[in-house]
Amino acid sequence: MNFIHNFVNFSNDILWGYVLIIMLLSIGFYFTLKSNFVQLKHIPHMFKLLGGSAQQANGISSFKAFCISTASRVGTGNLAGVAIAIATGGPGSIFWMWLIAIIGGASSFVESTLAQIYKVKNGDTYRGGPAYYMDKALNKKWMGIMFSILISIAFGLIFNSVQSNTISLAFEEAFNFDKTIVGIILALATAVIIFGGVHRVANFSATVVPVMAILYILISLLVIIKNIHLIPSIFSNIINQAFNFQSVFGGGLGATIMIGVKRGLFSNEAGMGSAPNAAATADISHPVKQGFVQTLGVFTDTIIICSCTAFMVLVSGVHEGSSATGIQLTQKALSSQVGHWGNIFIAICILLFAFSSIVGNYYYGETNIEFLTENKIYLHIYRVLVIFMVFFGAITDLVLVWNLADLFMALMAILNLIAIALLGKIAFEALQDYLSQKKEGKDPVFIKENIKSNYKNTIEYWD
Repeated sequence: MNFIHNFVNFSNDILWGYVLIIMLLSIGFYFTLKSNFVQLKHIPHMFKLLGGSAQQANGISSFKAFCISTASRVGTGNLAGVAIAIATGGPGSIFWMWLIAIIGGASSFVESTLAQIYKVKNGDTYRGGPAYYMDKALNKKWMGIMFSILISIAFGLIFNSVQSNTISLAFEEAFNFDKTIVGIILALATAVIIFGGVHRVANFSATVVPVMAILYILISLLVIIKNIHLIPSIFSNIINQAFNFQSVFGGGLGATIMIGVKRGLFSNEAGMGSAPNAAATADISHPVKQGFVQTLGVFTDTIIICSCTAFMVLVSGVHEGSSATGIQLTQKALSSQVGHWGNIFIAICILLFAFSSIVGNYYYGETNIEFLTENKIYLHIYRVLVIFMVFFGAITDLVLVWNLADLFMALMAILNLIAIALLGKIAFEALQDYLSQKKEGKDPVFIKENIKSNYKNTIEYWD
């Protein structure tokens, strides 16, 4: 077991310390410049699309596809991951979370637009994602297979055990509930949802995600307003510690950057290749519409919800001198401001946040299992394994599993970043086509012949 721990930690140090951070920042920055800051210039239009004009009568609506990806994004990373970042990397790690979200917004736009362009029909819905554009656009079937295996294991099994573990810890802190009972309930609830297909996943996500996000934001705002006089000093502390060059030689600054980027990516998933699997399900008239909508999800996750957790923890001051970390630190932070019911509120929030993530994570695995094989027996085996890992995660100490999650996340992201770096020009051509039609007063409609690249020959759906 020690060998496995050491190997996973060494691999994470190599990937996160040298490879992935450079790739995330450089590719995201390149996409930002190449798209003329697409993730910032079109935010009002993103809200307009999310509000209804991007939704179609058939299949999965743009809003429901957004909710599936947001359900996966908004989970332990927002409540537990942010607290872990502050406890281990200090307030400066929050700045790097913000930065990776802003830069990563461009990567999210590219990967989600590509997922729409290369989606395939799946009964009355659609499926797609990195495995599909790796296969069809790059003609690298082996690359798609590798990605499918990684995401099915990472999201369906490893990440879902992390989510259920966080739920059981929160309920133990708030209600002293037995972890085994929590695990059984979560496993049964997961089975009910995932055996209902993508429509049930979409309907569940569209119901739960908006309600839980609004409630959590409102409570966080009350705490922030209560301590509004502390906000300027907290901002100053975040910026100062983010660029604390006095700690460079001791490795402190590097650790702060690494933790902020790692926890930021775990939360918003920009560039990782997960959200495109949900983006591909939307029934829309132009791929860029869903690219815009999914980009908004990155900001919703990190700039809004993660910031709510960060400010609650920082204004409370409980992170200083406390041995608590993760979800229990967030619970202590809110309880210090509103009383014991804060523990209960966070436990309920993490139940909704993390369980919706379990459902969203499951779907990412499902669509990639279908890429690997049409034989339904493998999909049923995958579903049983997901249910088992939800139960297992609730009753087990998951230090190793958190590290495995980081490792699989890094491997997935590297594969996807290589693919979207090679295919980015297709997304930018689609963007120019969309903006040109919009400028003419049209509701943009995608025709694959408008793409000049040879990659258009393998586009299936948009015939």
